[in-house]
Amino acid sequence: MKKLILFTLLWIGGASVVAAQTPQPDTAVLKQYVGKYKFPEGSVVNEIVVNIDITGLNMVASVGTSPLQKKEGDEFAIIEFQGIASFKRNADKKVIGVSISAMGYNLEGTKEDEPVEKKTGTR
Repeated sequence: MKKLILFTLLWIGGASVVAAQTPQPDTAVLKQYVGKYKFPEGSVVNEIVVNIDITGLNMVASVGTSPLQKKEGDEFAIIEFQGIASFKRNADKKVIGVSISAMGYNLEGTKEDEPVEKKTGTR
């Protein structure tokens, strides 16, 4: 019984150390990449959606889903597709698009503007 308790305490302590050493994504920084990106007609994908979950940034497309791992600046590794996503910014430093190079494809996508809330005249 003592061994079981000792093992449990060591396991919980080890898990706590690992959790403390795992860097948590800075969601405030990652939010600027979140959104829907449209690609030209005839591209291998029509659109991708970039979102945030507990692991960090993810890319979702009709061909599959992949975590994005920050490399440098606005460049991320597309883990599941052995590629690179390079986000583009305008003069105001706002993310406006993405260039993707993965599995032999090179794609240029444009970020859609955030939806504007509709105001109605009803009360």
